[in-house]
Amino acid sequence: MCGIFGILARPGSTLGHERARALLARLYQLSESRGKESAGLHVYLPRAGRAWTLKGAQRATELLASPHYTKLLDGPVREAFGANVGNDAGSDAIALLAHSRLVTNGTAELPQNNQPVRSGHVSMIHNGICVNVDALWQRHPGLRRLAEVDTEVMAALVDAVQARGAGAAVATRSMFAELRGAASVAWVHDAAGAVTLATNTGDLFVDDRLANEGCLVFASERYILETAMRETLAVAPGGEPDTRAEWIAPGHGLVLDLLGAGPVQRFELRADAAEQVAEGTGEPFTPLPRTDTVHHDAVSGVVRASAFATRPADESLLRYNEARLRALKRCTRCILPETFPFIEFDATGVCNYCASYRPRYAHMHPVQTKRDFIASLEKYRRAGDEPDVLVAFSGGRDSSYGLHLIKKEFGLKPVTFTYDWGMVTDLARRNVARICGQLGIPNILVSADIAQKRENIRLNVAAWLKKPDLGLVPLFMAGDKHFFRVVNQLKRQTGIALDLWCANPLENTDFKSGFCGVPPDFGKKRVDYLSFTRKVKLASHFGWHFLRNPAYLNRSLADTFGAFTAYYVEPRRDFYFIFDHFIWNEDEVNRCLLGEYDWEIAPDSPSTWRIGDGTAPFYNYIYCTARGFTEFDTFRSNQIREGHITRDQALASVLVENRPRAQTLRWYLETIGLPFDDVVRRVNGLDTLGLHR
Repeated sequence: MCGIFGILARPGSTLGHERARALLARLYQLSESRGKESAGLHVYLPRAGRAWTLKGAQRATELLASPHYTKLLDGPVREAFGANVGNDAGSDAIALLAHSRLVTNGTAELPQNNQPVRSGHVSMIHNGICVNVDALWQRHPGLRRLAEVDTEVMAALVDAVQARGAGAAVATRSMFAELRGAASVAWVHDAAGAVTLATNTGDLFVDDRLANEGCLVFASERYILETAMRETLAVAPGGEPDTRAEWIAPGHGLVLDLLGAGPVQRFELRADAAEQVAEGTGEPFTPLPRTDTVHHDAVSGVVRASAFATRPADESLLRYNEARLRALKRCTRCILPETFPFIEFDATGVCNYCASYRPRYAHMHPVQTKRDFIASLEKYRRAGDEPDVLVAFSGGRDSSYGLHLIKKEFGLKPVTFTYDWGMVTDLARRNVARICGQLGIPNILVSADIAQKRENIRLNVAAWLKKPDLGLVPLFMAGDKHFFRVVNQLKRQTGIALDLWCANPLENTDFKSGFCGVPPDFGKKRVDYLSFTRKVKLASHFGWHFLRNPAYLNRSLADTFGAFTAYYVEPRRDFYFIFDHFIWNEDEVNRCLLGEYDWEIAPDSPSTWRIGDGTAPFYNYIYCTARGFTEFDTFRSNQIREGHITRDQALASVLVENRPRAQTLRWYLETIGLPFDDVVRRVNGLDTLGLHR
């Protein structure tokens, strides 16, 4: 879940130090959007037998400005490339492997968890997540573990296989055979003169248009690679696929011998592939002829202190009174309670939400409707291997299942994107890796300034706690609404016209705007639609409460306004919610994900829904405490109306699903830096109905 990139040069390269430096800096700057929590660089000079690793808990632009980076670039890198373009006498073989990371496994505050990662003689950078990391360490007790980061076990496996005399392709293939999850890697062995690149998702691109200058450049995203090449070296991408940066397809890799003059050697990762690389050019591992050992220097980087000290959390403060929830007056057809915004009951006890509901799936044929929708997408298909659809991928239940359908049933070639704004949980990230790794689908991670986003949440939650208002609870989630702007940006970068989304219409949560005095729109055709007059009413409610509570007038305002415009104003073209066009069935979804993908579920929830969103347990605890219902009540009520489940089944489900999720609640409040006990006590004070006494 990050950006990897690098520059590989053979002896006699004419790239030159200044051009290499400018190119590397631009690759860092562009890759920072894919992860801002740590950055690193591995410099390897195979003929000199020297290597340096610089890394730390800092964003890429901070790394570029650090004295350690300057010293490394002005020292061994300058010497390797030669001070001037064309200075062949001073140029030497060099590998620059770089990384801009979003932290997934292991805190960035521990240097050993940051990339590049070294194990034995192997230094590796990795984009993705290995989801079976603990199982791999247990399976190989002879390997030495020094860090939490998953990349370490991958490097250790490669090192162990090479120690037995295997070549780079065989060692890489062996590692991928054991790995579960997503991985795009670049690695070097400090006693060999080769660099290996490989991917099981296709998140890797190579540009050889500097081959005549003895160089090869790679990155985990084509746009980043081609933009850096164009802006720093005036190397413009061609219009045809064969003149653009080469895509390393899922399940493939390559080896570049830095000291030789031969072509790049390509190989496959599948277990039954031949043990030699293409055209029989693969050789067993042969160490470089040296009398001394390779000298490897670890250069320290910046390590930030923790933003706050975690205070003990008293989970016994969480309240849940099932008997009082059962006693609420509810609709006799669905399970919406009397405390629901704008609810009315007729003489038979049926609510206006049921009376106004028009079943979405009653007119849909379970097979033909889906076929018709798939046929309507034919105009977007692109020739060859070119991707033809962007898919918003949160790692949640519906986006995971939707991606399965888009790849396997629709027959499209998707590229997924994940907008990480700081509340995407590690569980969701692991599920992104599971699905993308198994299906061989690229994932573009767009990372916000997570520290700033979390600070925005803290400021707004703290302001809300001063004067709680249920209508303003969605303010806590405003930071994620920028994904509609992100998708348009990615469409421009990739040239892909179509974007598909996988939210299902039964998840409609109009009650959130209902608490702002906005009446429900029973006739809306899309789950995210809001009429102009309702938008004005919603904005007015927020504006009024902002004026009443000056604590909301904080530095998050620009981000909040940007979220509102992204969600309600940003243009949406060639855009579809796939489950608006055919039947969504929860049992089918769960069977597929749990049966085919070993999809991970949360330890503190019986549901597969909303488990990858770190904010959901907090706002649902607020709603349940104040009014006795959560999103689950609206979702289950819609399932009743569609005939998917009975009222008794729905009520039994929500009485379990609405229980406080203590583990994730604790994570959420610790992550944004608010004291668990104080916040829970304040929320408990909203219980005006005596629901939790």
